[in-house]
Amino acid sequence: MAVAIAGPRLAKQGDHACRARDVLDRVGDKWSVYVISLLGDGKQRFTQLMRSIDGISQRMLTVTLRGLERDGIVTRTVHPVVPPRVEYELTPMGETLLATIRELVVWADDHTDEIDAARARYDART
Repeated sequence: MAVAIAGPRLAKQGDHACRARDVLDRVGDKWSVYVISLLGDGKQRFTQLMRSIDGISQRMLTVTLRGLERDGIVTRTVHPVVPPRVEYELTPMGETLLATIRELVVWADDHTDEIDAARARYDART
């Protein structure tokens, strides 16, 4: 069963709502949330991000950063040194997401115990 998000803005925009959903798919996935939150502290190299995000593979970080770069949320700067140094940072548009993303991360941190308890109750019933 599909769930529709009701609202006057989405109801009037049709195809635009589908495009917004594509953007939400990008910025709302767990790895993007972590990357955006970390880049809110300033430029970071790929290896810094890898060390900071527990459980992410090198390939998934690469895919996530490329998607965020493609959507204009992150910039990638390659410095012409040997070995090459690559840094990532939020674009001005990416910075507009930062407050929302950080609120989401804080909410998740604040509610982990409650969510764990709810999951345990649910699992006990099924």
